[in-house]
Amino acid sequence: MQKTTLPKGTRDFGPEQMRNRLYIFDTIRQTFKRFGFQPLETPSMENLSTLTGKYGDEGDQLLYKILNSGDYAASLTELDLAAGSKKLTPKIAEKGLRYDLTVPFARYVVMNRNALPMPFKRYQMQPVWRADRPQKGRYREFYQCDADVVGTDSLLCEAEIVLMIHDVFSNLGIDYTLKVNNRKILAGIAEVIGVPGQEATLSVAIDKLDKIGRDKVEDELRARGFSDETLTRLSPLFDFGALTLEQVLKTLTTWLDASATARAGIAELQAMIQLVNEYGLSDTRLDFDPTLARGLSYYTGAIFEVKARGVSIGSISGGGRYDNLTGTFGMPGLSGVGISFGVDRIYDVMDELKLFPAGAGQGSQVLLIPFDLAARSVALPLLSQLRAAGVAAEVYPDLAKVKKMLDYANAKAIPYVVLIGSEEVQTGRLSVKNMQTGEQTNMTADAVVALLTA
Repeated sequence: MQKTTLPKGTRDFGPEQMRNRLYIFDTIRQTFKRFGFQPLETPSMENLSTLTGKYGDEGDQLLYKILNSGDYAASLTELDLAAGSKKLTPKIAEKGLRYDLTVPFARYVVMNRNALPMPFKRYQMQPVWRADRPQKGRYREFYQCDADVVGTDSLLCEAEIVLMIHDVFSNLGIDYTLKVNNRKILAGIAEVIGVPGQEATLSVAIDKLDKIGRDKVEDELRARGFSDETLTRLSPLFDFGALTLEQVLKTLTTWLDASATARAGIAELQAMIQLVNEYGLSDTRLDFDPTLARGLSYYTGAIFEVKARGVSIGSISGGGRYDNLTGTFGMPGLSGVGISFGVDRIYDVMDELKLFPAGAGQGSQVLLIPFDLAARSVALPLLSQLRAAGVAAEVYPDLAKVKKMLDYANAKAIPYVVLIGSEEVQTGRLSVKNMQTGEQTNMTADAVVALLTA
């Protein structure tokens, strides 16, 4: 018999895990709603023409492609097969699974631009797929929870992202550091070190600094054509570790003074920090990191990345400003900024640090246990009464031994059971047992409802 397995990089989530996941989803969703974002969903698959070219070369390689339906290979020739995957793919695959939620959102905005109020604020909570190498905290199928604003370049939106990050992680109990940078600063660095216009190449390499270290970053840049002289000019970038936020900004201002682009990026960061202070948020956990790049190629301004403290895992949230993402779909000049919360990594952090509250997303609050058919005729009206009052309740479906039914309640961590035998049927007073304390009390059906809705 063939062994039953899951594809690598994917997972099942049982009821207990799902309760905890829903706790995270609900916490994030409430923050999005408080900040005025509206819900949106887009299809799991997009045309490959929509997805390719938006994530950089490395991102394009991680796209899951969907084979065309029907006999897609019938018209292929030997020349097609010998041409390599880049030329073969368009002939056999026209669609792919979405890589993130931002590009589909940009496509949606362009298709519905005449019907949307601007600025348009939306949140989206759906799975995405990446053909990546699975490892701790990195999956091939995972959920993202995104909030984006398009149609404004106001730095108030960046400040609100800082506040949303604080709101979400404070409510989840996660201690975090919020790293910030600005792509204009990275563009200015490229200008100052003598490789203007190559900030994308620079960003892809230095985005790996935390993972592979300075020496390997420099090796990668050499392989991409950066000279030793250029790398020497880049060296100040690696020396900011021990400096305060103010010291880093001051040093950068001096180092990059010759670049108007960099000066604009520094000014935007300073303005964002000032706005956050005006909101009254003093504990921002902000860490300005000039080496932060975020690999996605569509970012043009502020970039954000959140790391959880006390646990070794990658970023649990990230985002940034993009000034022309919709331009690739024929709608140039529409600026936007967004943030994405990685539910799967957040779950892993909360699980490792034991941050889930007891009873998070608790299922049934009470199990009704009828001993016989006469008792069931009492249990079913009570069950309807409890559910009508908003209590999650269930009845044991079989007439089984009491121990078996109590074991079922314990296995599901149901806090209360109502035992209904012949005496309860005759007197109308039901036996209610607290499964945590073992205490048992007799009360009327109305009193049971009152107890469980208190």
